[in-house]
Amino acid sequence: MKLGGAVARTGAARVLELASAGVEVVVVHGAGPQISAELRRRGIPVEFVGGRRVTSEAALLVVRESLRAVGEEIAAELGPAAVSLLGDEIGLEAERFPKLGFVGEPLPSRPPAIEAALAAGRIPVVAPIAVGPLNVNADEAAAALAVGLCADRIVFVSDVPGVFVGGALAERIEAVHADRLLASGAFEGGIVPKLLAAVRAARLGVQAEIGATEVLA
Repeated sequence: MKLGGAVARTGAARVLELASAGVEVVVVHGAGPQISAELRRRGIPVEFVGGRRVTSEAALLVVRESLRAVGEEIAAELGPAAVSLLGDEIGLEAERFPKLGFVGEPLPSRPPAIEAALAAGRIPVVAPIAVGPLNVNADEAAAALAVGLCADRIVFVSDVPGVFVGGALAERIEAVHADRLLASGAFEGGIVPKLLAAVRAARLGVQAEIGATEVLA
């Protein structure tokens, strides 16, 4: 389950509901609003390209601090079963995009620390920062881990109810249709990496949902 920074704490109830039903849940969280607010407070530029945050060395420090803080908050909301993990400390790998600074695209992986936490009946809460360290998009990190861990399902939870097509909330969207809409520029902002990540996960065998919208391979 990927929790956006704006709903990181309120999404805890849904995680606990699944866990109490016996579902193994891995949480990947964002911290977008928190990071942007802290960058502005410190006078560091806030810039995005294609949904990815341009990350200087100074910004990377803020990203890491903010992600750690949000991860600890979520773990506290979830209770003693949760364990907060930083992606770069557990071996989350990524391919770097030098033009965006200290930014990477996460690669499918199966970190032993996550497997150990699940085996112990715990809930891993993973901050999307890769070895380097590199800042990685939380949606992409969630998809990469879902594929690497052979998850049955990935759910993207944010402050929007799902994917809107033609002004209406879509119950489902096929990957080929999503590809066409993305290529045409029909979407902008945070939904772009979210939909790309969901499409990638669906095509690799993971059931994908963005809010109320099912993404089909």
